[in-house]
Amino acid sequence: MKRPPGEARLSGRTVAFGHERRFPLCPFRARRSTRVALIGAVACLVGFAILAFAVTGEGEVGFNTGDRIGTLFFGVLLAAGLWRFVQLKAIPSQEGLTVINLFSRREIEWPEIAAIGFSDGAAWVTLELTDTEEISVMAIQRADGARGVAEAGRLAALVAHHQRVEPG
Repeated sequence: MKRPPGEARLSGRTVAFGHERRFPLCPFRARRSTRVALIGAVACLVGFAILAFAVTGEGEVGFNTGDRIGTLFFGVLLAAGLWRFVQLKAIPSQEGLTVINLFSRREIEWPEIAAIGFSDGAAWVTLELTDTEEISVMAIQRADGARGVAEAGRLAALVAHHQRVEPG
């Protein structure tokens, strides 16, 4: 059955996606978790900087220079951890998909992808590969609501497009 342009199969149902607003090979990025992580990282930096310099050096509970540096370092460390959530993305190309998650980066060719979906209530899209391995794509998240479903549909359409066998 031929589907109209802008629709793709995703977990047994047809999903429309807004290809007129986004080019098909634009990177996939989570929206809600990116905002939360960015705000959290800035809040950590500002909060720990205020803490490091607001506590005076007098009395038993006062901060000395080492305490201030340690507090600032801890704030920077927390902000760096939150910054990794901002870095989540999946980059499609003509050859395949590069998935950048929290602790891993994986390049997958289009023919390796067997299925796409939000499996078993997962927070993000899962790619089932032809070798039965599953890869999470943390850049496409259920928390983004309709946009997340649309992005999953766009990914499904890209997979379908690149797996199409040319006649001849």
